[in-house]
Amino acid sequence: MTKARPYLASLAVGMAVLAGCSTLDYKQREWIFQPSDRAWGNVQEAPDMQDVWIDFQSDTEAGPGRLHALWLPAATPENLPRAVAAKDSETRSGPPVLLYLHGARWNVLGSAGRIRRMQEMGFSVLAIDYRGFGKSSEALPSEDTAREDARAAWEWLAKRFPDRSRYVFGHSLGGAIAIDLATNIDDASGVIVEGTFTNITDVVSNFKWGWLPLSALITQRFESIDKVRRIHAPLLVVHGTDDSVIPAALGKRLYEAASVPKQFVLVQGGSHYSTNAVGEAQYRRALHGLFGLNTLEAPQVAQAGTLGATP
Repeated sequence: MTKARPYLASLAVGMAVLAGCSTLDYKQREWIFQPSDRAWGNVQEAPDMQDVWIDFQSDTEAGPGRLHALWLPAATPENLPRAVAAKDSETRSGPPVLLYLHGARWNVLGSAGRIRRMQEMGFSVLAIDYRGFGKSSEALPSEDTAREDARAAWEWLAKRFPDRSRYVFGHSLGGAIAIDLATNIDDASGVIVEGTFTNITDVVSNFKWGWLPLSALITQRFESIDKVRRIHAPLLVVHGTDDSVIPAALGKRLYEAASVPKQFVLVQGGSHYSTNAVGEAQYRRALHGLFGLNTLEAPQVAQAGTLGATP
């Protein structure tokens, strides 16, 4: 949910002006998702990541849907040279698999830095673009289409890696999509959300125009505060103290509402964009403590380079 302060202010004013207008839902979807084929920092490619295509039959849009995704195998010597599904042995028990769900505005390449850090923590990562983003099918995203996209990607992973532990990760708006997915599946080993929120109404209320009575006008609600009570897997909630887009208090409220085994990690100095990098050591400890993953030490193969605090 990048650049949220100005566009959420516009959202508040726009919804007030458009009350009763037939384009209200359409405009909200535009404002909330800001679908784009651009990447943060103008990243053009990620040569260490493999392009993956996920085709499925859509119930929310006419015709089939197609998702573009990036695949980055776990940073272990045995996995580095392999392509997705290149050998039958890829489906045997091995490193945990992570479904990565990005936030608003930028396509999946904009999350390359965060994807690599999660890979260096031991995951094989599948990161998707929702329809309307990047190279995925053209469509105006909505809460319903994003739900369907995440489910299609999860089923793709489950089919190819049935014997591996599978996790869901969501950043910002992707955190709301991750929590929604987690309420509808029972085979996730864990859910990880970073810089996310309770619901769209609470996010809007934290900005300049939050005093306006807008709740009844919001169609794309992303009610994570209600859904998190129904997830089936352990939950890790991470937030930065310096997040000026989504206040850390919203992440803490989301954590408090969950009833599964859970942990809240507050990263000192972490912004909406840098928390994953600034808090890497805290991430590793939390993944080890909550999920039992071997993340206390960085894999030797991941020592070659140092990643900056990119999204």
